[in-house]
Amino acid sequence: MVNVVGPRATFGVIIPSTNTVVESEYYEMRPPGVSFHAGRIWIEDEDLGSDDNFEEFLVRLREQLATAVRDVMTCHPDYLIMGMSAETFWGGAAGNARFEAWIRELSGLSVSTGASACQLALNEYGARRIGVITPYQSVGDEQVRQFFTDLGFEVAGVHGLKCPTATSIAEVPASTIEEAFLSVDGPDVDALVQAGTNLSAVHVAPELEARLGKPVLAINTATLWHALRTNGIDDRFDGFGSLLAEH
Repeated sequence: MVNVVGPRATFGVIIPSTNTVVESEYYEMRPPGVSFHAGRIWIEDEDLGSDDNFEEFLVRLREQLATAVRDVMTCHPDYLIMGMSAETFWGGAAGNARFEAWIRELSGLSVSTGASACQLALNEYGARRIGVITPYQSVGDEQVRQFFTDLGFEVAGVHGLKCPTATSIAEVPASTIEEAFLSVDGPDVDALVQAGTNLSAVHVAPELEARLGKPVLAINTATLWHALRTNGIDDRFDGFGSLLAEH
């Protein structure tokens, strides 16, 4: 819906209620005339301290997700962005496709997910062998690995930070994120990818990209890039890596 704050595009952004990073990072990267409006998924229990707790977290999130979509639709957005990533990787490539179809059924709108955005961004670079970092427990890391493997990427390694709670993900310092990226890099790795939207990597990634001479994708950058380009917004701008500057 055209309005005075979003005459070019009004995006509904679905995020967990525990997330403190997505909105801030999106607004740092916002082109003129684009607005973001959050539908927050109520999180009853933020404990992610084990594989079982991580899976239970997602079960509860799914129970609340439709309500967040319903709520954000009242501002009449043009398009939806999933500002959460674990659920979009779950079940591999087929799971992400089912998830996108479900969101379209709920909302009547198209949607950008972190999983699809990372796939298409990697294709832009022609990358095939990748290293991945996440804030997840091992069960989440395996879902991410499966997603990329399903699509024909070779996953050289996945480094999960095993953050104990959903809010603690946002407390991870840039130095730890950089170390995680470097742990899955190598001379035969074409690109590095970060999952987990509450893990703040939009500044770490471009700095590391410049140093390593290869693509380093922060998931919030990739998802916003996908949403902008899908909606015909082709602005290029510096400061957030080559994806937004050149593609």
